[in-house]
Amino acid sequence: MDIVGEERIAAPRPVVWAALNDPEILKQCIPGCQTLEQASPTELAATVKIKIGPVSASFSGEVTLTDINAPESYRISGEGKGGIAGFAKGFADVVLREDGDDTILTYKAEAQVGGKLAQLGSRLIGSTSQKLAQQFFANFNAAVGERVSDL
Repeated sequence: MDIVGEERIAAPRPVVWAALNDPEILKQCIPGCQTLEQASPTELAATVKIKIGPVSASFSGEVTLTDINAPESYRISGEGKGGIAGFAKGFADVVLREDGDDTILTYKAEAQVGGKLAQLGSRLIGSTSQKLAQQFFANFNAAVGERVSDL
């Protein structure tokens, strides 16, 4: 399933780029994120607890940054295992474009699920995935806004 969106962020592109690479900011923005630890400059380990329909699961997995073109774009990929609930994996291509003093963040993501989660149906999983992506980027926009006001 494809998920696309755009956020206007009231901050210059270098500030937005730095936030996209800050594990503390990412942790507070990822819905249900319990832990997020940096293993290397391009690898993170995460634990996320989410509920999709009647299924609630805790996923442990890895997040990797690739195709890095600082401060313009990267691909963030992740894969997590949720025990009996199944697995989730996907990626998002994130692009930052300057627009005056603001930054336009566009994303195109793709997600796959398997196991018990896959039995919930693609419509429920698709709408939940879209909501989670929108929530992440809204949270991210707010976190960057706080960072800018602290400067």
